[in-house]
Amino acid sequence: MGWLDKLRNKKDETQGAAKEQAGKATSDKKMERKGKTAQTKSNLKQAGEKTKDAFDK
Repeated sequence: MGWLDKLRNKKDETQGAAKEQAGKATSDKKMERKGKTAQTKSNLKQAGEKTKDAFDK
């Protein structure tokens, strides 16, 4: 199930980037912050997946 988690994390990261860009385009600071937060959260999850993969080998 590791690859599925990685795919979900990538999807969340992409959605966060889209929110951030939409926030910038509309000058909506709240949406921009939510997008950055979603990207950071996704990156942390991705790092966790990579760590699990490293220990599985």
